[in-house]
Amino acid sequence: MISFRHKGDFSKLTKYFEDLKKATRRQLLDKYGQAGVAALSANTPVDSGKTAASWYYEVSDGKGGSAITFYNSNINKGVSIAIILQYGHGTRNGGYVQGRDYINPAIQPVFDKMANELWEEVTKL
Repeated sequence: MISFRHKGDFSKLTKYFEDLKKATRRQLLDKYGQAGVAALSANTPVDSGKTAASWYYEVSDGKGGSAITFYNSNINKGVSIAIILQYGHGTRNGGYVQGRDYINPAIQPVFDKMANELWEEVTKL
């Protein structure tokens, strides 16, 4: 009869592989975060150029996965200029400036490329 005894577990190895997976995912999200910032900057309506130059992103990790969030730091009197360009705004004299949908068309190709690359990674296995 053959018997085996073991002591311990594979927790350190499991943690190593989880950390490796997160690092790989982080590199991919950083790549598409930078691409998204470039696309948003290039497609932002330009007056002074400040709003176009104010895009940045952050990658966050949670229990359910990771996320890329895009931000624009051009704020005037508590109002995000990128948002009022997107959705429109009222003027001082009671008029209205129509918004222009520039965010969605700019970022959609980036999301499509990212989804395709992730799908290729998943189906490679």
